[in-house]
Amino acid sequence: EKTPLHRAHQAMSKQGARLFKHLGFEVTGMVNNIGLEQELFFIPREAYERRMDLQFTGRTVLGKMPARGQEGCDHYMAPINVVGPAMACMKEIQEQCYKLGIPLKTRHREVAPNQYEFAPEFGSVITQTDQNLVVMQICEEVASKHGLVALLQEKPFSGVNGSGKHNNWSISTLCGAQLLNPGDLTKRSGNPEIFPIVMSAIVAAVDEYGDLMRLAIASPGNDFRLGAMEAPPSVISTYLGTQMTAYLKDFMEGNVYEYKPATTPVDLGVDILPIVHAPAEDRNRTSPFPYGGHRFEFRAVGSSQNVSMVNTVLNAITAKYFATISERIEAGEKAVDVAQDLLKKHSKVIFNGNGYDPKWPDEADKLGITHIDSGVEAINKLVDPKNVAMFKEMGVFDEEECAARREILLEGYIGTIEMEVGCMIDMINQYAIPSAKAAGIDTSAMAEGVTKLKAGLAGIHAATDNFESAKLCRVLRLETMIEVRKIVDGVEAECPANLWSYATYKELLFLDSGKFK
Repeated sequence: EKTPLHRAHQAMSKQGARLFKHLGFEVTGMVNNIGLEQELFFIPREAYERRMDLQFTGRTVLGKMPARGQEGCDHYMAPINVVGPAMACMKEIQEQCYKLGIPLKTRHREVAPNQYEFAPEFGSVITQTDQNLVVMQICEEVASKHGLVALLQEKPFSGVNGSGKHNNWSISTLCGAQLLNPGDLTKRSGNPEIFPIVMSAIVAAVDEYGDLMRLAIASPGNDFRLGAMEAPPSVISTYLGTQMTAYLKDFMEGNVYEYKPATTPVDLGVDILPIVHAPAEDRNRTSPFPYGGHRFEFRAVGSSQNVSMVNTVLNAITAKYFATISERIEAGEKAVDVAQDLLKKHSKVIFNGNGYDPKWPDEADKLGITHIDSGVEAINKLVDPKNVAMFKEMGVFDEEECAARREILLEGYIGTIEMEVGCMIDMINQYAIPSAKAAGIDTSAMAEGVTKLKAGLAGIHAATDNFESAKLCRVLRLETMIEVRKIVDGVEAECPANLWSYATYKELLFLDSGKFK
């Protein structure tokens, strides 16, 4: 994963310096900085050891929701319990990471019960990518010392939020000028036209290569997160905020001036409290790639992912459009004219509305914005001719490398679903059916479900290639497995607790509330 990231970062640096030279601001290169918000669950190890599915796949394939979930937002808003095992575990994780030069700046609860988050200082994408892999390993190792298990999978529990890894992304020159900070960039370059030109390149890149951005987040766990009111939808758009959007519209229409975002005073109506000044661009939590002031945030990244591919894509597509603008300048066009033309063609990808609105995917389809619900179909975009051509031009991948990575991603997807289905079959046969029989509950529907699951697996194994097999896996996972799960979870709801043999959600999800047996 690391070599392509180096290649893409190098391409972004070279093409960025090339473009800036045309704009009268000579720099020796550029660096991509990122900050990763790592979400995860901590659960009791004793309960984990009574869940085959969690041990083998990282997520629960069966299990009914308890009476309490995340309805009150109390887990998100409350401080970490200082006498519980989670706080001691998180403190030790921070200490161990700090000894290795990894400053985890924040720790806090997240939305779902037993869900938490760490976030480090911003740093170079090359370093931060490696350090995040170390953080995930340390989380898993330290958790076991505290009687816990760290779950990094994107959707370990149905019915509550899953986990992401928000990839905060920015670029600076080697001399320190921040490309996404309009005031800093204009001050250091002396040219207020550079910022809108940079933004035009990024907007165009997101529009043309949204399919690659969707590919970059196509992990098996994200099947259950994207568009589920907990993560952005599978429509790849960008949020810029009202002021930025209006400014770029003016720029596109020929009104060229310096962008100076204004703050909005908020009077709380209490004399002893100061007036709060809200920034121009707030994070839009429903957008997959919002501008949040001085950086973009790729919110759709999955919690278990190695972010190398994510940032390989972001750097490569940005480099491509830096190069495109340079080529047109070298052919005789003016830089501002090129940027205005790009915005006219690609500004449709800017969406400042509610990404969770059920109407938005259909509207995006009409606009021609990337919308790929299936992670399997997204993986296949790696070998799309336009994407192969871009990667080759930027020196990131050749045809063989694109094809090989497609196969590896598909094989990984297939293997994940095979394990999940196998766990579901075994848990029904070895645990759910015996428990139900002991309680005098009819088990015929569960037995029929097992037959359907086995037939689905047989179909996957009979497929002629990995792409067809992966498509069948997705159907089995998102249709048949969910159908069978409803049957088994319904039986769990009827079965006396003392007869149910695998750990329930009540036992798994409430560290701070005592044990449920």
